[in-house]
Amino acid sequence: MQATADALATVAKALVSGGRGILAADESDGTIAKRFDKIGVENTEENRRSYRRMLFTTEGMPEFISGVILFDETIRQTAEARGSKTLVQVIVDQGMIPGIKVDKGAKPLANAPGETITEGLDGLRARLIEYGGMGAKFAKWRAVISIDQGRPTQRCIDANAEALARYAALCQEEGLVPMVEPEVLMDGDHGIGACFDATERTLHAVFDRLYGHGVYFEGMLLKVNMVVPGSECKDQVDARTIAEQTLACLRRTVPAAVPGIVFLSGGQSDTQATVNLDAINRMGQQPWPLSFSYGRALQAAALTAWNGKPANIVAAQKQFYRRAKCTSAAARGRYEPAMESQG
Repeated sequence: MQATADALATVAKALVSGGRGILAADESDGTIAKRFDKIGVENTEENRRSYRRMLFTTEGMPEFISGVILFDETIRQTAEARGSKTLVQVIVDQGMIPGIKVDKGAKPLANAPGETITEGLDGLRARLIEYGGMGAKFAKWRAVISIDQGRPTQRCIDANAEALARYAALCQEEGLVPMVEPEVLMDGDHGIGACFDATERTLHAVFDRLYGHGVYFEGMLLKVNMVVPGSECKDQVDARTIAEQTLACLRRTVPAAVPGIVFLSGGQSDTQATVNLDAINRMGQQPWPLSFSYGRALQAAALTAWNGKPANIVAAQKQFYRRAKCTSAAARGRYEPAMESQG
């Protein structure tokens, strides 16, 4: 058991080491279809393969990116349609750690109008065994918490906390590091105080249930939203306020034993997500490394530059490299706006 615990802790620490963070490339077919639609690219398996291979093979990427979260299709794909080398092998050969999204998505929660519960516990043990055999070293499960009149309810928070804890315990039993992701959504016109309250309540419940299920805190990661006003709130705040409120909330709720916290971008623009991460890391040393696990905020510029055309791959990789470099600098509190115009 100690050998397993040590291995989990080693992987968890490696994922947040040296200012590096995680590329979330685990978009479902439906989500990536929306992104492809915006650039006029057909949502085919070959286009999805080509796009993700472009990201994973970007020269210098491992300097800033420690791991990659994959979708079920991607972990099964080869780098070439008729090749034998898998995309997992591409990631490992680059010196990064492969991970996998294992939840089945958020569905309506019974007797809780407007709220959801993330499903996927049925058959999870078998899926974890299969994914581990394919090379995955960590896994991700996302719960969704929304803010509105009377929401989030304690019923919703507790149900999702229980599911996250059961998932995390199963992951560790099968030798995968669980990335526990309770996301309080930015959607709405609520102020930053409402986000603080919902995030604090959610994290208290999550760590209570993680402890109750015997989850080894040193062998997990927390993926969480920053404490920000709703996207439609009239009273937006500066990056320093976001940093102060986010850290105050985390210090109240997250055990120091957790080896790292990675933020999701959660609807922020790529620049906003970078500036806010930098402000958080300029606040001084915290009990945990504070890094990133961004999807769209790392990919948006590269996706637009690529536009589905092989001739654009080099230009798109330059955009991805620049964004990863800026975000990694923010994870060390060393981001400067001038970096946006650099290679």
